[in-house]
Amino acid sequence: MHTQKLTATAALVLGSTLVLGGTLGAAAQDGLFAGKTIEVVVPFGEGGATFVSAKFLEPYFEKHLPGNPDLDVVSRPGGGSILGANWFQQNARPDGSTILFTTSSTANPYVLGQKGVEYKLADYRVAYSHPFSAVAYVAPDTGITSAAGIKDSQKPLIYGGIAAAASDLPGLLSFEVLDIDVKAVLGFNGRGPVRLAFEQGELNLDYQFTPVYLTQVVPSVAEGRAVPLWTGGAMDNGVLKARDPIAPELPSVHEVYEELNGKAPSGIEWDAFQGIASVTYAYGLTGYMHPDTPQGVLDAFADAVAAINADPEFQAESLKVTNGARLNAGPDTEAAVKSALAPSAEVKDYLRTLLSEKYGVTF
Repeated sequence: MHTQKLTATAALVLGSTLVLGGTLGAAAQDGLFAGKTIEVVVPFGEGGATFVSAKFLEPYFEKHLPGNPDLDVVSRPGGGSILGANWFQQNARPDGSTILFTTSSTANPYVLGQKGVEYKLADYRVAYSHPFSAVAYVAPDTGITSAAGIKDSQKPLIYGGIAAAASDLPGLLSFEVLDIDVKAVLGFNGRGPVRLAFEQGELNLDYQFTPVYLTQVVPSVAEGRAVPLWTGGAMDNGVLKARDPIAPELPSVHEVYEELNGKAPSGIEWDAFQGIASVTYAYGLTGYMHPDTPQGVLDAFADAVAAINADPEFQAESLKVTNGARLNAGPDTEAAVKSALAPSAEVKDYLRTLLSEKYGVTF
């Protein structure tokens, strides 16, 4: 049964989310998806940001994909996204009519080889992705006024999160890169409760994804109740070092390291951060397809993404929740995602050791 469509306004009312984007090229084949339904599998609950984001994007892909197919966004939650991803592994069709739309909460268990993972994420084709950046900020009573003073806190730094091996991982790795002494309190059931704990003074260091940062944290910054520090960064020639266009006034983790140490970051901590953070931030929300999906289908999605990005309605709505962030697609995007999903044995061993010894994660 086809899921009821959301207007852009309705999607925004459901929660802070993201958006994705295309011009149809000649290779897109008019009518490729005519009369078809594309099932978009979201391995999280219907109230989460990923599901709402998929619903937000739904009408844009229906408008710009050749043949104007129906998109049916289906929630398949469970196991921290593992159950829905395993379902995709077993049931995805190789004709572009099944998409797994997910985040690093699905990618990290795959990369780390966690128990229960049956899906082979690095084998999938990448249809499109959207940045899902995050901003770190502290409480004013730490005495920290900018990223340069992160090691001069007047109080112990306390960070709140959900789970070390999930979307908190790049934030935790950024603390390792910057060599910051941080106490991590994990086990919150969402980033909303984490933000509330920060506002109540139970935590004094937080990361929030940019849609929530822009809509919920920026007002606190204006009122002097939060001090922004840095973003995860944006890709620049394959390195996660550029300033994020979503918050260009803030330095990237790479830039903060350079300011603190007088040189560019390197070594196992940086390699681990860049790999995990690329999947979480630079390519945060990603639409995966069956490994045998024809290249023509991928090309059609790349053309649609270009058309969505150029769509004035999309640009206007995207400006409200992501400061105008655009979708990504094509060979470069796929290559970057696949590279991040296949870290070296050294990086994988480092991650597993860090998570097991410091955060009690079992494998």
